[in-house]
Parts: sequence; structure tokens; C-alpha cells
Amino acid sequence: MVCFRLSPVPGSGLVLLCLVLGAVSSYALELNVTDSEKATCLYAKWQMNFTIRYETTSKTYKTVTISDFSTATYNGSICGDGQNNPKIAVQFGSGFSWTVNFTKEASTYSIDGISFSYNISDNTTFPDAKDKGIVTVHDAVGFRIPLNNIFRCNSLSTLEKNGVVQSYWDVHVQAFVQNGTVSTKEFLCEKDKTITTVVPIVPTTAPSPTTTPTPKEKPEVGSYSVNNSNGTCLLATMGLQLNFTHDKVVSVININPNTTDFTGSCQPQTALLRLNCSNIKYLDFVFAVKNENRFYLKEVNVSMYLVNGSVFSIANNNLSYWDAPLGSSYMCNKEQTVSVSGAFQINTFDLRVQPFNVMEGKYSTAQDCSADDDNFLVPIVVGAALAGVLILVLLAYFIGLKRHHAGYEQF
Repeated sequence: MVCFRLSPVPGSGLVLLCLVLGAVSSYALELNVTDSEKATCLYAKWQMNFTIRYETTSKTYKTVTISDFSTATYNGSICGDGQNNPKIAVQFGSGFSWTVNFTKEASTYSIDGISFSYNISDNTTFPDAKDKGIVTVHDAVGFRIPLNNIFRCNSLSTLEKNGVVQSYWDVHVQAFVQNGTVSTKEFLCEKDKTITTVVPIVPTTAPSPTTTPTPKEKPEVGSYSVNNSNGTCLLATMGLQLNFTHDKVVSVININPNTTDFTGSCQPQTALLRLNCSNIKYLDFVFAVKNENRFYLKEVNVSMYLVNGSVFSIANNNLSYWDAPLGSSYMCNKEQTVSVSGAFQINTFDLRVQPFNVMEGKYSTAQDCSADDDNFLVPIVVGAALAGVLILVLLAYFIGLKRHHAGYEQF
């Protein structure tokens, strides 16, 4: 028997469904596999999504994110026996599947491998895709956990391979459950071991409808990079300050590069830099090529944990910032603001980025944002000069006219 639970949104109630094989409808998945005696043998609770970049028939690249598991089924999820190991199997959408295999050795068990398959022939999900058929991406994880321990990783973890980014968070899983009881002893991933829990101070009086954020000092500048098979393909140096409004409360967060993980991917027409830390599930900067000779910041996606347990998420794929020629970098030492939405802005300090054509892991010649200011100053200076010339001409005309009339009067 397979039981699974879904949490549609933070704060909503939990609905428990128990079926031999069934479908679920939402985001946070909770799976309970039982044996012939209805004792739990495999338990998992997790959240995930998949970002896939594919080539189109016009030789451009598109990105699609898979996060809807409303049609999911769990055919093939098993406890394991003498011949087969435990396995989680999920099917969803049109030809999508995801499996996790577990193995056991002495006093430990392992998350042995994760496989994700998608149907690129699905024109609804992959419009104008050049390739067709089922594509499978397999990652050998080999992560060992002590028996009778439940593995926990609330932090964002990603697997990247062949243009697919698999993202997982809020993960709780235990295979080879003993005596049908899920363990309360947790084995933490490395990222969760570094998280410090901050208890918010509850005010004794009711807060005003809108609060003003405490001014933050300038954030520390961090250096980030993305590598592919050819070496470093993206460079970014910047101090980041996040400003967001939630329930009429304005908050300001400085990103600490010393506790921030980064990853990403590079494609001919797009590049991704993803940041995450204990309270930020992901902060994505997506760059794109335009007119075959320039690049710019096209998209920003963010999802953050709030102190009340809810999640703040914003996405905008229609931006136009940090524009520079291909083969160069974009630099701006002064403070800039990237307005993602009315509720979320990013202030950048000492910014320099190069998402394409990185050579030998070093920045190319930079286009400075001060050049943008110069472009505005040029017409102002020219206009002022012309106005000055016009005033001088008019003064000379009136002076000459006055002298001319004075000559007639003397005659």
C-alpha cells in the first residue's frame, strides 16, 4: 500500500490519501510505503522541481520549469525484498518519471541513484523542440545514512546534468524502516548542519499596518562563478541587498557571500546563476543574448523562507538590466536597483558580471554603467551650448540695433 500526503500551500491543512495506486494534487509530497502487514517500510516527504533547457528548431534555446505534480502516480514504489531494493517511483505529466533507488550495507543505507525522464516530444511542454523522444538523466548519488535514521535536508540541493537542473528542498526520507516506525533521530545534510535558527521577537503591542525597514549597511561583495566542460563560463562579483514587502511589512536583507552557495548553467543563448543559503531557497539571475551581439539580465526568480514559516516567491522574466556587448563584461560600482516587482527589489553594489564568452576564467574589458550617464549628459551639454550661442547672438543683435538708432538721433 502507498500512502501520500500533500500540502498545497504553507499554512493550509494536510490531506491524507491512502490508495494502492493513486494520484495527488499539489506541491509538497509525502509518501508512505507499507509492506504486506501494513507496516511502514519506506517513508519520504519532499519538494522538488526541474528546470530543463532545450534547443528549438530555429537553433535557439528555451527553458521550461516542471513543478506541477497534480497528475502524479506512484506505480513501482516498493519496500524492497530479497531480490529488489526499495524504490520511490513517481510518474506525472506527459511521459515524465522520477525514481530514487536505495541500497543497504551493514549499518548504513544509501540513496544510491536518482533518475529523471522527460518526454521532449510533448509539444505543449516543449514547443518547437528540435529533438524528440524520451530523455533520461541519471545521477549516482551514493549518499550514506545510518540505519534507523531519517535523512533531513531542508536546504536547497541541486543536481545538474545535460541541461537539466533538479532542485530539492524540505527533504525527509528513511528507507529500511525498522519495526514499522519512522525514526525521530535525524541525520542532517551538510547544509542543514550550518543553519542557525533565529527566534523572532514577538511585540507586546499590535504592529502598525506598514513598518519601515531598519537601514542596512552596505552588503559584503561576493564573487561567484559557473563552470562547464570548457571551464569557467560565467563570472559575477557583487554585493546584494534584498528589499521585499510581505503583508505590508518591508524587510531588508544583506546577502552574506561567506554563507551563500552558488551554482548555475551556461548555454549559447542563456546563462543562469543561482544563489541559495539557509533562508533563501533560490535566487536566480538569468541572462540572455539579444540581437546576436549583446547580453542583458532578462529574468530574476526568488523564493525565501520567512520567520513565520511561510514562503515569499517572486518571478519576472521580462527584465532589461545590465546590457553590454558580447565578449565584454558589465560593471557598475555605484548602487543600482533591479526592480523585479512592486514587492521585491535588489540593490547591487560594486557590480561586475560576464555571463558569456569568458576567456581563461577572467573578466573581459568592462562597459561601465557611467557610460549610460554620459549618454544622457551629451544632449544636455549640446543643448546648453546651443542655448548659450543663441543668447549671445540675440545680445549682439540688440546692441547693434541700439547703436544704429543712436546714430540717427545724433544726425
